[in-house]
Amino acid sequence: MPLTFKDGIYACIPTLLGYIGIGIAAGVVGKSANLSVFEVTLLAIIVYAGAAQFIIAGLMMVATPISAIIFTVFLVNSRHFLMSMATAPAFRKFSLFNNIGIGSLLTDESFAVAMNAITNKVPVNAAWMHGLNLTAYITWILSCLLGALIGEWLPDPTRFGLDYALVAMFIGLLYLQLIGDKSKRLKNRLVAMLTVVVMLILLMRFVSPEMAILISTFGGCFIGMTMEHDG
Repeated sequence: MPLTFKDGIYACIPTLLGYIGIGIAAGVVGKSANLSVFEVTLLAIIVYAGAAQFIIAGLMMVATPISAIIFTVFLVNSRHFLMSMATAPAFRKFSLFNNIGIGSLLTDESFAVAMNAITNKVPVNAAWMHGLNLTAYITWILSCLLGALIGEWLPDPTRFGLDYALVAMFIGLLYLQLIGDKSKRLKNRLVAMLTVVVMLILLMRFVSPEMAILISTFGGCFIGMTMEHDG
């Protein structure tokens, strides 16, 4: 029996706590950057990227030119090209409309859930992905809205560690990926991650942090794909 939209909703549930926590934090930080509740919510609807929303709020606080904000957000979100390319082979048989919908709402968390299912040979389909993505999307918007409302009473979110929430979520996702992988691919992933770390440390001496992250990510992906192919 093929997977359904409802199955996608169920698959998203374990990640909702992360969306809610990070979304509330993003809303609070956005409000502290003098954005209105409406603007914070609109940012969540249009941008729909935790890292980007934190960056936008932070750069606005120091009166960064809009061109620099756009360029920085583009660099940080360039990883979505990699995520989309990684998931694309599993959805080649589906329509262009479905693929646009899947790719537009793909996040780090939904990517991790989808790749885990694909790796374990689960017969994922467009309906399942839409259930997964839309559940995350709606939860994110409502969480950012709630965070913006809470932000009215929290003028300094850093006092509560909310600026670290995104980093904590990624550490949790990484941990779950590592303990859940019992195959030989674990070694390949560790080597790829080590490559990213080493490249990032070296590149930070010569280029901007955003560019260092992007180049390091591509380098780690190249090493990982090479090792998977040779293995």
